[in-house]
This record gives sequence, structure tokens and C-alpha cells, in this order.
Amino acid sequence: MEKRLEQIIADLADREQIRELPIRYCDCVWRNDVAAIVDLFVENGAFITKGRKREHRAEGREALLKLYGGLTSGEMTPRPYIHNHVINLTGAGEANGRCYVEIRDAKKNFQWAGSGFYQDEYVKTAAGWKFKSRTFQAAYMEQMPGQATRSG
Repeated sequence: MEKRLEQIIADLADREQIRELPIRYCDCVWRNDVAAIVDLFVENGAFITKGRKREHRAEGREALLKLYGGLTSGEMTPRPYIHNHVINLTGAGEANGRCYVEIRDAKKNFQWAGSGFYQDEYVKTAAGWKFKSRTFQAAYMEQMPGQATRSG
């Protein structure tokens, strides 16, 4: 069944709004704008990190504020660069996607600090598209942001 022109335009608009979420996320991290980062998530949104054989989950506005508030408190100041954003519209105001990330450390002359990918779930709200969940899967990290130095 062919999509109508109105549906094609709506899908394109949704994709563009979703595509902006990771871009805005990186911009907020660069500016250390914690409130703006958290505003990219729904009220009960979650950020999950996976790596070093463990997982950490921050869920809900307060937990996200705490997590991102400590972003530059460690020995590292992360500066993310995202690549290759793939988006899947799944219908009913939901979507998922993945984008790859390279992380550099501003405290170390923007030295390469690691890489991985974000596995995202998105939801359309009255305020536009938001992260329902964002999972960072580390491929390699010198250290995790907000934590003391550890070996690979």
C-alpha cells in the first residue's frame, strides 16, 4: 500500500525532529547545560550505561539531574561527536534508533577517550519528540565520564 503524500511529509518531519535529539544532546553536554539535557527526556526517561561488565541506570527526572550534574566532576570532561544516526519509525508516536559516538576529553587537549553507540527509544509528546530511554554501550573507554581513571 502506497503512503499518501501527507503521511510521507509527516514521517519526514518526525525523522527530522528525532534526528535533532542526539545533536541537541551533544550540544547540551558541550555546554554543560544539565537542565537542558534532562529536558530532552520524558518525565520518567532513563539513561543506561553499559560497559566494563556492568550496567548503570538513571531513571526519572531527579536521577537524571544527579547523573548529568556529576558529568564533569571526575577526571574527564567528555565532548561527544555523534555519527551514523539510524532511525526506525515504529508507529503510534514511537520510534527507536542508534547513533555511534566518539568521545574526546576536553581536560586532556581533546584527546580521544573512547567510542561506542547510543541505542535510543523515542516517544512523541505534546512538546515534540523526546528520549524515552538512551542506552550508551561503550566499545572502548579510557574511563567513564564522572569517574576516576581505570584501565580499558
